[in-house]
Amino acid sequence: NSYFPSYTILNRAFGGSSLEHLILYADDVIFKYEPKQIVIYCGENNLSAGPDISGASIAQKYIELHQLIRSRLPKVPIVYISMKPSPSREKYLPAMTEGNRLIKKYLRKQRRSEYVDVFSAMFTKEGTIMGDIFLSDKLHMNKKGYEIWQPIIQPHLLK
Repeated sequence: NSYFPSYTILNRAFGGSSLEHLILYADDVIFKYEPKQIVIYCGENNLSAGPDISGASIAQKYIELHQLIRSRLPKVPIVYISMKPSPSREKYLPAMTEGNRLIKKYLRKQRRSEYVDVFSAMFTKEGTIMGDIFLSDKLHMNKKGYEIWQPIIQPHLLK
């Protein structure tokens, strides 16, 4: 990984995945690797699943995933990276903000669990989402976006 070169990272992500997918495929993407740490970046794709999706429903799915991991890996540190704002999903900002807030609140009370806020770093001083940190799809980040994330995430990674 070019942003964390001195870390051993196994990326088990798959495009379009939701928290339900992580729960369903936990044996394949989490447990079989016996990880020393689990970093989760997921939740945004849940937002486009339907009109009744709320921040609370996303937080509930995350809590279900967290409890599943804890039931099998009680001592492995878990890091949750907040959902990010993106221009293509701007209409979901209220649900994203609520979901991030509820997940952060939940994790505050969990052992060996951390919430990492990348959301806040992605706005201009005027309060709009930075447009120049995204690819042309206005959803996925470019190099500049990942350069914002790198120093926020790195202190939470185990060597």
